[in-house]
Amino acid sequence: MMTQRRVVVAAALMLGCALSASAQTKDDSRTQYPAVLANSYAALSVGAVDYLFLPQQLQNGFRASSVDAPHLTVRVALFGHEINRFISVQGSYMRPVKFVSYRNVNGAPGNDHHHVRVNFGSVTLKTNAPVAKRESLYAEGGFAITSRTGFAIDSVPALTDAHFASILLGGGVDLHVNRNWDLTAGMTYSPGKAAVDQQRTIFSSVGFRYTMRPLTAEQVEASSEGGFIFPRQLIQLEYSSGAGYSVNDFVSTKVPIFWGGNAKVDMGVAPHYERNVFHTRRLFALDVGTSAGVYMTRQKDDRFYTASVYPLFRFTFLRSRVVDVYFAYSAAGPTYISKVFLDDLNTGRHFTFQDFMSLGLFAGRKRHLNLGVKLNHFSNGNIFTQNAGVTIPLTFSAGYAF
Repeated sequence: MMTQRRVVVAAALMLGCALSASAQTKDDSRTQYPAVLANSYAALSVGAVDYLFLPQQLQNGFRASSVDAPHLTVRVALFGHEINRFISVQGSYMRPVKFVSYRNVNGAPGNDHHHVRVNFGSVTLKTNAPVAKRESLYAEGGFAITSRTGFAIDSVPALTDAHFASILLGGGVDLHVNRNWDLTAGMTYSPGKAAVDQQRTIFSSVGFRYTMRPLTAEQVEASSEGGFIFPRQLIQLEYSSGAGYSVNDFVSTKVPIFWGGNAKVDMGVAPHYERNVFHTRRLFALDVGTSAGVYMTRQKDDRFYTASVYPLFRFTFLRSRVVDVYFAYSAAGPTYISKVFLDDLNTGRHFTFQDFMSLGLFAGRKRHLNLGVKLNHFSNGNIFTQNAGVTIPLTFSAGYAF
C-alpha cells in the first residue's frame, strides 16, 4: 500500500551557504535550477506486467484453489539526469497496483486469501537516438533488485520470501511534445531466479517524462523581482505527541495521500535543518534538509533513533502582510533507523526512508517565526521483504527562519 501512491520526485541536494532572508532581489540565484537539477527529470509509466505465479510455487504440503495475479503496474523514475543529449542515468521503482493473491490455501473456506508483495527497483543507463524531429528511440540497461514477500500459515512458510539482484534491459520510443514534456512507450525485461522459484518479469507501458530545463533569463528575472520572501534556511524542533492516529488513518485510507504503518510511536523529539535551493516567483520552493530523532513506541516503549536527509516540496498558498501559510510534502528521504524490530514487528533493515507532510506558517515582518503541524512516517518502500512501517501521529514544530 505504501509506495503505490508514491509518485513524487525525490532528490538529496546541498548548495553553498547563504545567510540572510529578505524580499527576493535580482541577484537571487535560487530562482534558477541548481546544476544538479538542470536537465534532470522525473517520469511515470503505467502498463501491464507479465510474471508467473502458480499454485505449484507453494511449499510442499500447501495448495491453493487459484492465484490472482493483477497486471496493472506503475513504474516511477524517482530521479533521472541527462548527462548529455544522448545519455542519461536514472533510478526507478516499480510495483503492481494490486498484489498477487493465493486463494483458499489448503481448502480454507470463503474469501480466504494471502497476499504476495512483489516490488522492483533499478538503476539504469539510457541511450537516446533521434529518428525524426519529435521522435527518438531509446535503450536502457543496468542493475535491478526484485523483492518478494511471501506468507506463512500457522507460522509455517507457504511461499518463501525472495530478494535478489539481476540485470534489467529495455527499450522504446519517445515523443517530444515540447522542451520539457515527453510521451514514452516501451518494454523492460529482468530475469527471474530458479533457486527461489521467481519467474522473469516483462513490463509493457506508456507514460510521460518531465525534464527541468534551465529557465530563461526572463523567467529568472520575473521570479527574482517577485518581492516575496522565501527563507534561505530554517531550524526547527518538533515534538511528536502520540495523539491523532485517526488523522493518519484518514489520509492513508479514506483520502490516500499519505502512508500508514503498523509500528506506532507514542513520543518523539527531532531537530531539523532545511536550506532552500530553488523557488518560483510566489508559490513553490524546493528545500533540502537533515534531521535526527529519538522516539518511543506505543506498545512496548521501544526506544529508537533516526538520522535522515530529505527533499522538501513547499507550496505557499496564502500570503499576507504578516504571515505566509504553506503546505509541505517530503518523501523518500534516506534514513538510518537504529532498531529493526519495534513492538515485535519487523520493519526491514537499518536503511529506510522518511516521509512527512505538514501545514505551517512563517510569521513576522521578515518571516523569522515558523510554526507547523506534521504527520511523519518511516518505511523502506518494500525494497526489502519485511516492511512493517512506522506511523508517527500529530507532530508539532517551532522554528527560526533566516
